[in-house]
Amino acid sequence: MTGQQLMITAGAIPSALDAGTDHSAGGTGGVMDFFECHALREKHELEKWGDLDRCPTAMESLEYWRGNEYEERRLFVARLGQETVGTCSVTLPLRENTSTAGIMVDVAAAFRRRGWGRRLLEHAEAVAADSVRTSLDAYCELPAGPVENAARLIPAKSGAVGLPADDPAVAFAAGAGYELEQVERSSRLTLPVPANQLDTLEMEACSRATGYVLVGWSDTCPDELLVECAVLKNRMSKDVPIAGLDWEAGDWDPARHRGKRLGLLIKAANLRTAQLRWPTARSVLTWNAAENRHMLAINNLFGFKPAGYEGEWQKRLG
Repeated sequence: MTGQQLMITAGAIPSALDAGTDHSAGGTGGVMDFFECHALREKHELEKWGDLDRCPTAMESLEYWRGNEYEERRLFVARLGQETVGTCSVTLPLRENTSTAGIMVDVAAAFRRRGWGRRLLEHAEAVAADSVRTSLDAYCELPAGPVENAARLIPAKSGAVGLPADDPAVAFAAGAGYELEQVERSSRLTLPVPANQLDTLEMEACSRATGYVLVGWSDTCPDELLVECAVLKNRMSKDVPIAGLDWEAGDWDPARHRGKRLGLLIKAANLRTAQLRWPTARSVLTWNAAENRHMLAINNLFGFKPAGYEGEWQKRLG
């Protein structure tokens, strides 16, 4: 492979999962790029976690990369000859946060530590700059053990937790000028949760959540609740801790629903519903900012345990 030039091309997104041999969907690499990128993602997840619990299915990935009216998503694949070296992607919000771009780089294990990751990152950053984006964000998640046992951490600017300084992904991000703004903790709960435990926690929540009624649905929000649901989403997008990340949200009423045990009530109801709908499920994963002690305390009541730590990185251009 000496002397071969790295080729980075835009990956076409197929119209369906069985369109792997269809090269008419656009893009310079053909729709097989999508399947190769997804296979690389699966290998990366298996290498790091030993399972695909965090990995979207091919159908989920296909739907994601199609993008929508709120976010443009561009996927790229890098090759040396016929060998796939890695992928990178750029996500471009189109409604809010129009000065930001999401950056992802993934290099196949056999091609790491050769400078290809930096080449892919430079390509993604150039795409973002061409779209007049001045703030780049990225993330990486590590298993809990290496983080909690690390000899030296790069602290998050939010002041809560940090990530191992000698981890390759962490060193790569820091070396490229990205700053660790925030760390989220992923927590895992083994299923099923005993019914009596859910009953007890629900009773505790109901004793505080007087005057509130739970309303639930599956798949699609009922039409009569769409407006209220949109207002709630607006408030929650601003309410969660975001450290120093350049992230805008819609205006919202500062009144809060806290102190009523509503989080506990909703989480118990969701777990009960999930166990009924997916009885073969064996665990639940959830993510919370490491400084969000309120939600972490609720998770602990159910028995969630730390599973990993996700770093939220940011780089400002210009």
